[in-house]
Amino acid sequence: MTPSDASTPRLSVVVATFNRLPLISRLLEQFAEQTLPPGQFEVVVVDDGSKEPVREPLLAQIRPFTLRVEVQANAGAAAARHRGVLAARGEVVLVTDDDMQVASDFLERHLEQHPPGSRNVVLGRIRPDPSIGDMPLFERWYAYLNHRMAEELSVPGARARGNHLYTGNVSFRREDYVGVGGFDKSLGQSEDVELGVRLEKAGCAFVFASDAYVLHGSDHVSFERWLKRANRYGMFDTQVARKHPDVRGVNPWRLLFETNPLARPLLAATVVAPQATRLLTGAVMNAAKAADKLGLEKAAFAGTSVVYGMEYLRGARSEAGGWTGIAREVARYLQGQRGR
Repeated sequence: MTPSDASTPRLSVVVATFNRLPLISRLLEQFAEQTLPPGQFEVVVVDDGSKEPVREPLLAQIRPFTLRVEVQANAGAAAARHRGVLAARGEVVLVTDDDMQVASDFLERHLEQHPPGSRNVVLGRIRPDPSIGDMPLFERWYAYLNHRMAEELSVPGARARGNHLYTGNVSFRREDYVGVGGFDKSLGQSEDVELGVRLEKAGCAFVFASDAYVLHGSDHVSFERWLKRANRYGMFDTQVARKHPDVRGVNPWRLLFETNPLARPLLAATVVAPQATRLLTGAVMNAAKAADKLGLEKAAFAGTSVVYGMEYLRGARSEAGGWTGIAREVARYLQGQRGR
């Protein structure tokens, strides 16, 4: 059961979910404890084709806020979030993930970053769940990257950009989202970054709000699936770069020029011989794991970054379609460098 839908909320929270009923239930319990009055927000959950029913168990619970649950055949996170934003009634939409946890002032912190007349895109901080230490090295590496980006954006004078956008913790005006066409549902990865680029081009201002944080755990434990995601990011970032050739920060070939010089030979070797270097990728990951066991976290994360970059560039190379395509993409990056 949910309260009456008679009044229009100030804020709509959109959460896509897939086969995670316990996690989305936990998140909804935390939304019930928000300092923002329940009449000022709603939650729109989009079930992206979960095997077990989600709608009925969620709506069976009494909650102080309006909850609506949309159900669709599995079409991916971008399509699910898009459906949720279109169904939202609030002026401001906040998108987060079903495996997040939030503090009681989470929604209030986001709303205060959207004063009347503003066109802000607010990036909240993603902090690791305290149990992250029990997760595999590659998941702790993700948490490290989130922390590093948050620290960089927290420096006075630092400027958040469109290509920083991530869907784990972001809010924006619904009107701006609809105005730029929403998520590109043809992208299997990086649809968040691509949306951010279009929002920035449309005149939105990006704001980093460290106090509007979420805690992120993870149920990803497969190294093979992690590698596959890296490969897909390389593929789809290539597509994003083609859509936005004027934005250097989305060009996947930047890794060859911006990565630590010590890692560049390994990345270049992967581009030249993507299959022959797979054993080398495994050896680097084994070295990273060994460093991790010895407590050498910095070295372990550095090795994990190299492994990710190698698989990422395999994906970019595949999408580029051969040496002619690679040369075109690299030239586009270099032209962007000269145009800075």
